[in-house]
Amino acid sequence: MLEDKLLVWKFKHGSKDSFCRIYEKYRDDLLRLAMSLLNEASVAEDVVHDVFTLFIHNAAQFRLTGSLKGYLVTCVANRARNINRKSYQHQTLNLDRTGSESGDCESPERWIICSEDLNHLITALAQLPENQRETIILHLQGRMKFREIARYQEASIKTVQSRYRIGLDKLRILLNSKL
Repeated sequence: MLEDKLLVWKFKHGSKDSFCRIYEKYRDDLLRLAMSLLNEASVAEDVVHDVFTLFIHNAAQFRLTGSLKGYLVTCVANRARNINRKSYQHQTLNLDRTGSESGDCESPERWIICSEDLNHLITALAQLPENQRETIILHLQGRMKFREIARYQEASIKTVQSRYRIGLDKLRILLNSKL
């Protein structure tokens, strides 16, 4: 966290290298989070790009009061939530596009298995209610604590923990039925 504060301070004072370091440090995590929330690689990339672009434009007013990663994760989650709402309103849920980058899938046979597993997981996640899916992804992918998720979702910690537990139970059922 001290490194982040120093990087933000340097960035606010004109250091382009410090912004590059922030971008490189958090880009992959934010992209995975956006991909998990949106299920579409190009849209996820756009969301992460937009968050960093706004970060640049608002640097002068930005004050780091907590975790930089937590701030960026919240920004990505908010943008993804807005996109999902628009998509839901237009009834254009698209589960056909999935991108997978997995280090455990070296051979073509293993890649096919990993790709199928990922498709099952994405399909199962998409079947969960939005608040459960978001809670699971923010906790597991975004590495946010339940307290942070509760603040973000404007819910109690107990509610967030219930969403998480119930969502995981539903995921187990959905994934086990695919086997």
